Amino acid sequence: MSKNPRVHRQALTPAELATAAVMSSFSVALSVVAMVVPLATALQIVAAVPMAVVAQRHRTRALVSAAVAGTLVAFVAAGTTTAITVATSALLGGLVGRAKRKGHGLLSVLGTASIVGPSLGLVTVLALWVLTPLRELFLRTIENTIEGIARLLARADALVSTADVVRSSAGAVIDNWWWWILGTMSVSTVGGAFFTWLILGAVLDRLATIPVVDHLPAGGDGDIGPLPVRLHDIHFRYDGAHSDALQGIDLTIGYGEFVTIVGHNGSGKSTLARILAGRVPTSGVVERPGIAGLGRVGGTAVVLQRPESQILGSRVADDVVWGLAPDCDTDVDALLAEVGLAGMGPRETASLSGGEMQRLAVAAALARRPALLIADEATTMVDADGRARLVALLADLPKRHRMSVVLVTHQESETTAADRVVHLDGGRQVEHAQDWMRARFLDDDPTPFRAGAPLMELRGVEHTYNRRTPWSQKALNGLDLTVRHGDGILILGGNGSGKSTLAWVLAGLTTPSHGTAEFDGSPISRDVGTVGLAFQHARLQLQRRTVSEDIEAAGGPEVGSAHVAYAMDAVGLDRRLAGRDIDALSGGQMRRVVIAGLIVNKPRVLVLDEPLAGLDPPGRTEIIGVLGNLRRRGIAIVVISHDVDGMDRICDRTIVLDNGRIAQDLSRRGVTS
Repeated sequence: MSKNPRVHRQALTPAELATAAVMSSFSVALSVVAMVVPLATALQIVAAVPMAVVAQRHRTRALVSAAVAGTLVAFVAAGTTTAITVATSALLGGLVGRAKRKGHGLLSVLGTASIVGPSLGLVTVLALWVLTPLRELFLRTIENTIEGIARLLARADALVSTADVVRSSAGAVIDNWWWWILGTMSVSTVGGAFFTWLILGAVLDRLATIPVVDHLPAGGDGDIGPLPVRLHDIHFRYDGAHSDALQGIDLTIGYGEFVTIVGHNGSGKSTLARILAGRVPTSGVVERPGIAGLGRVGGTAVVLQRPESQILGSRVADDVVWGLAPDCDTDVDALLAEVGLAGMGPRETASLSGGEMQRLAVAAALARRPALLIADEATTMVDADGRARLVALLADLPKRHRMSVVLVTHQESETTAADRVVHLDGGRQVEHAQDWMRARFLDDDPTPFRAGAPLMELRGVEHTYNRRTPWSQKALNGLDLTVRHGDGILILGGNGSGKSTLAWVLAGLTTPSHGTAEFDGSPISRDVGTVGLAFQHARLQLQRRTVSEDIEAAGGPEVGSAHVAYAMDAVGLDRRLAGRDIDALSGGQMRRVVIAGLIVNKPRVLVLDEPLAGLDPPGRTEIIGVLGNLRRRGIAIVVISHDVDGMDRICDRTIVLDNGRIAQDLSRRGVTS
C-alpha cells in the first residue's frame, strides 16, 4: 500500500496498538488485584498471559509499547511495587510469547533469559551507582527487609539460630550489593522464565489456535483522497482459501452518492467494503486521487455492525472526539444534533440504546469529515423504527456534506433511498432483483403446534441495574408471564424496552430484584442450564475449535459422539461438519451449532435473543425451520427479535414490551391478557 515499506516496518499497525492497549490493561488489572486481595498472589503469574499474547502475535515493539504503557499506568494507579510486577510480567511473558511465535522451545527461552537477566542486573547496578540517594534508599530497604525476616523467624524457638544467621547476612549483602543485585536478577529471570514456560506454555498453545483476522486495512501514508474511486476487474482471495471472494468487480463511486451493497451471506459484500476502505485486492486496479485514509480526517470512515465495539469514550461527547488531534476544531453539539442525539453530550455511553449507539458511531465518523463513509451491516442490531431513522440519516448525509455513503445490508427496504444498488452473488456483480430478499419457506411438516401445561411462571418481576446507586436503571417493571410446555412466544419491543433482561431472567442468569421467576415451582436461578439461552452474537457463544468439540463441551463430560450426532440431526446440520472449524462456518451454521449445544442437554425451554440477526433469506429459512422442528418435539421456544418476518410460522403468541412492562399480549385468537 505504501511506496515506502520501511515506514510500515517501523510504525505500529492499528491492530498492534489496539492489542497492546487492551492487553496491558488486563495485565495491570490482574497485578492490582494480586496486590490488594488476600490469597490472590497467584494472579501475578497470570498477569504475564496478556503480555505473552502480545509477544506471540505481534512484533517486539508492540510488546515494548504494552510494557511501557502498563508499567506507567500501574505506577500511577498502585505504586512502585505493582509497576515492578507489570514490568516483570512483560519481561517473562515476552520471553515465552516470542519463543512461541518463532517456534522455539524451552532451551531457547532459558538461553535468552540467561542473557537478559544479567543485562538487566548490570543496568540496575550502574543506575544505583550513579544515583546515590536512590542507592541509599534501596540499601536501607534491603536492610529493613532482612531484619523483618529475622524477627519473624525468631518468634519460633526452633528458628532462633536461623534468625541470627539471616540477621548476620545483612552486612555481607550490603557490602557486596552489586554482586547481590546482579546474581539475584540473573537467577530470578532464568527461574521465572522456566516456571512461566511451564505454566503458560499450554495456555499460549491453546490461544494460538484462535484465528486473528485484521478485517480493516491500515490508514496508509500519503495524500488522502478516497473519492472518486474506480474499481476495475477486482479479484480478492483470502489466505488459505480455494476460491476468490470477489471476482471481476467493476464499480465507480463519486461524490454525493448513497450506494447500497446487497447479497446473501458469503457473497463478498464485506470484502468489497474493505477494498473500498483501502485493502489491496489480489488483482485488478483501484484508481483514486490519493489513499483511502481509513480513520483519518478527510479520508474513509467505517461504522460496523456492533456499535459497542467502536465506542471508547465514557461520555457521548468524549467518544465523538476520541482519537482526534487536540488542535482539531470539532463542533460536538452540532454533530450530535445532526445525528439525532441533541443534548446527549454529558450522557454516559453505557446508558445508550442500540440505535443511539449507532448514531453516536456515525457522529464520531463525521467528526473526521470523511469523504467516504462505509456502514457495514450497521442496522442489523437496531429495531425497526431505529433502523428506518438510521437509514434516513445515512441517505441524507451526501446531500449535506461533500461525501458519499456506502451501506452494506441484507434488507431490501434499506435500498429504496439508494442512488444505486450493487448486488453481489458468489463474489460476482449481478443485476439486482427486487424479490431477492423474500424468504421462501418449505411446508415440509404440516403438524400443528400444541401448547401444554405451564412450565415457567414469572410473577411481579422487577429488575433494576445498579440498585441503590445514582446510576440505577429499571429494566423490568411488574412483569407477569407464563410459558407453557411446547409454547411459541415472540417478544417484541424497542431498544431499551427490557427484552434482553427478560431473556436473562428466563434463563436464570439474572435474579430479579423483586418478584418470582420459577421453573416447575422452583426459582430458575437455582438451576442455571435448565433453560437454554442463545445470545445475539452466535460466535461469542462458541468456545471450541471444531463443531463436535463445541457441542460436547456444551453438554458436559457425559456427552459423547452419539449425543453430538443426535443434536446435529435435530438442528439440520450435516454430520460431516462435525470436524469443521467454527470460523469456517456461515452465520446460519454458527447459530445452529449454538442451538445444538443447547439441546444436547435436552432442555424443555429455549430462549433465543435475535436468532435471525445478520442472516440472509436462506439462513433465515434454515433457522426458522430448525425452531419449528424443535417446537414440534415439545420444546418451548421464546424468541426475542426485532425481525418478525417468518416468525409467525413458529410463534403463535406475541408479547410487546414497553419500558419494562407488557404493553400487549396477543395470540392468534386475539388478546389473552
